[in-house]
Amino acid sequence: MPEGPELYLASRFVNNVCSGRVFTGKVIKSPVHKSDEVPFETKEYTISANARGKEMQLILAELEEDKPKSKAKKKKGDLKQSRILFRFGMSGKFEFTTIPEIHKHSHLQFFTNDDPPMVLSHVDVRRFGRWEVNADWSKQRGPDPMFQYQDFRSNVVSNIKRPAFERPICEVLLNQKYFNGIGNYLRAEILYRMGIAPFEKARNVLQGLSEEPPDVKVKDKGRDLKIKVEEPSVDILHLCHIVPLEVINLGGGGYDPEGRPADYSKFNAWLQCYYQEGMKNLMDHNKRTIWFTGPAGPMTPKELKSRSPVKRKNKETISDQEGTAPSRKKKMTKATVTPKSKDKTKKTPSSRRKTNSKQVSPPKPSRKQKRIEPQAKKSLAPTKTIPEITPIQRRSTRRVTAKTNGVPIQTPQRKKSASKKKATTSLKKLTASKKKTTKR
Repeated sequence: MPEGPELYLASRFVNNVCSGRVFTGKVIKSPVHKSDEVPFETKEYTISANARGKEMQLILAELEEDKPKSKAKKKKGDLKQSRILFRFGMSGKFEFTTIPEIHKHSHLQFFTNDDPPMVLSHVDVRRFGRWEVNADWSKQRGPDPMFQYQDFRSNVVSNIKRPAFERPICEVLLNQKYFNGIGNYLRAEILYRMGIAPFEKARNVLQGLSEEPPDVKVKDKGRDLKIKVEEPSVDILHLCHIVPLEVINLGGGGYDPEGRPADYSKFNAWLQCYYQEGMKNLMDHNKRTIWFTGPAGPMTPKELKSRSPVKRKNKETISDQEGTAPSRKKKMTKATVTPKSKDKTKKTPSSRRKTNSKQVSPPKPSRKQKRIEPQAKKSLAPTKTIPEITPIQRRSTRRVTAKTNGVPIQTPQRKKSASKKKATTSLKKLTASKKKTTKR
């Protein structure tokens, strides 16, 4: 998901691509997207971009027309200008391509007056992102920790007593009113470097911090910014400022003016906690996954739920090709491995036909055939010859057909018990006495 560094890289990409270029015509919007139309149409205009936390602005400014001196030129206040405020959602980004190469999930398009024309398009595959026309920065979002560091610190420290800071620190770091631009992977890296349990109370962690930034000497080795967390002056607010800047200085991130594929190898090597092996993960109260190590903290949810790490194909394939990040290959189970036969004899055409005929499965029988088949089997079943039984044997025995493999078997008649005999004799006596009484 794009966070503060990704939004800044997107704005830098737009500024690099659009510098020295002139755009013309109508802004085309996809009918699928639910955001507003952009009612901005002039002969010539320029595009520039700014970023603040998780928001980005596109500024469309009309150009002055070159006219003779007799005719008065337009004043600066009369020129058209429009600001489009973007929130990228889960998969928003900008691309600069030719017309045939426009992405199928492009939802907003700006055309240049080049020959052939080029297109700056806003791409959002999952369509969670939104834009607003003629909108300013959102009032519900705080200052940017990267480029408005002093305002960011004072905004957090002055509001520590508010109820929002009674929640776990991992959930407060995603509150854009105070931590604008901090997202899921940044909060995991910040808490991991500080050694803070994710479900510790936010007020206990932030209490006692000053509004003035600490005096920390940052070693700048090329593009890599590294800070020793062991120093007592480094606090969690300072890491909220410096960790996103490290991501920006890594470069890449999918915003390349030349249209090359995204390179995430440096970013994967930079991660220490997020989606890394050996780390724990839990879902917070907002059902967002937090990665950490050590104890979770006293405010852990009652229903402990964790998620297995999802392998990301795009990032892994690129990193495996370059050899910078460790490759993750699926382990073959014993069930999937099939040993090859040792017979090396060549099969003749006749043997191949036989093997193919064996492999063909017979058609499945219908319901009527299933009902008829068992009756036919019974009629075709072999029957044993039963010996003749004399009348004397018939009195002592009775024929009982027990179904064992469809063959009738003779079973001897069971003898009556003594109690049953007494009951029969008593009944006979009663019937005889009743007959005598009727005759009298």
